[in-house]
Amino acid sequence: MKPGDTIKVRTKENEFTGILMPNEETDSVIVKLDNGYNIGISPKSIVKKELLKNKPASDTKKETPLKKDPKKKTITVLHTGGTIASKVDYETGGVTAHFTASDLIQLVPEIKDIANIETDLVANMMSEDMNFSDYQKIAKAIQRHAKAGTDGIIIGHGTDTLTYTAAALAFMFEEIDIPVILVGSQRSSDRGSSDAAMNLICAAQFISGIDTSGVYICMHENTDDDSCVILPATKTRKMHTSRRDAFKPVNCGPVARIDYIDRKLELFNDIYKGNKLTIKPELSDKVGLIKTHTNMSTSLFEFATKNYKAIVIEGTGLGHAPTSIGKENLKKYEILKSFIKKGGIVAITSQCIYGRVHPTVYSNLRRLSNIGCIFCEDMLPETAYIKLSWLLGNYSTKETKELLPKNLRGEINFRLDPGDFY
Repeated sequence: MKPGDTIKVRTKENEFTGILMPNEETDSVIVKLDNGYNIGISPKSIVKKELLKNKPASDTKKETPLKKDPKKKTITVLHTGGTIASKVDYETGGVTAHFTASDLIQLVPEIKDIANIETDLVANMMSEDMNFSDYQKIAKAIQRHAKAGTDGIIIGHGTDTLTYTAAALAFMFEEIDIPVILVGSQRSSDRGSSDAAMNLICAAQFISGIDTSGVYICMHENTDDDSCVILPATKTRKMHTSRRDAFKPVNCGPVARIDYIDRKLELFNDIYKGNKLTIKPELSDKVGLIKTHTNMSTSLFEFATKNYKAIVIEGTGLGHAPTSIGKENLKKYEILKSFIKKGGIVAITSQCIYGRVHPTVYSNLRRLSNIGCIFCEDMLPETAYIKLSWLLGNYSTKETKELLPKNLRGEINFRLDPGDFY
């Protein structure tokens, strides 16, 4: 029996049927059950092993172009990595990526009923390894396919830094005439509880069912499989390490809901529709993000102000930083004051997920405001970091300071409703 074979294992108490998985770490027999989960069986407990079916031969057929339906929109799926278009490799036991259109339709057959599908491999990497150059590569791919006439783009992306990429693309495209939706998967595609297919289907349904443009995110609304939500690119955060509904809008509501069962679309906010494509893809790597905390070393401020042109301070509460009382804290204050006087930019955000910073409520905040720190309203720290990097990459320091506190891509909500806190 070889990995990939379908086998039946009988123990003293139970019987298991599934696919034999490779296992070099223990002497257990690893079987992938029909529900998508693996089970390890101790050899001592096995009464009998039976081969039911040999592993299917690898499909090495050449990719053939898929026939297009002229009545349907064409959606281009850009692959950057993650698990959105992956399946288990029974030779290694791992999950491998499959990027062609026919691969994708084989994994998610329902999508062909929604739209014509094209695919493009942009990168194959873990999202935590992404750099600004990768954002630019994705943006250029979007620009290329948009000019070629695609009706919308779905980007398969790892979930850990998906919101950084969404914000970067939102700022890079000053104007855009097609919808771009980032889609991730919290559960591996080889698991029965995977959310990959549903997120992808709902994203395709949104593009197919409504005339809009702009950058969005599509993920599960709840832990069940009832619906997905379309989320704003600059105001969404990953709030849980593993739940399928990990992505939530902050200080605002979702853009839309897609019912997975009947494919019904429900809009919650006005949508944008552009008529041209304008891109400013430059991003400055001279921006730092500092999280304040108690007993904070002055050397962190010294390092940041010596190595960056701008820093985002993730302050406590309304935007506090340890710069008021005590010799060391007063030294931090002077470091920031000198940095700003020499042309540096300091943006103030909050560690609190909800609410906004304010420059005048407390004297400590007024001190920071008086030396030129820019309070960023209810902007998320990571969004402020991306926005500041984009501004410095495309505008002068003076223009950057003027544009930072302005709402450019929905990153600032000047009026918060009670229902936005959830």
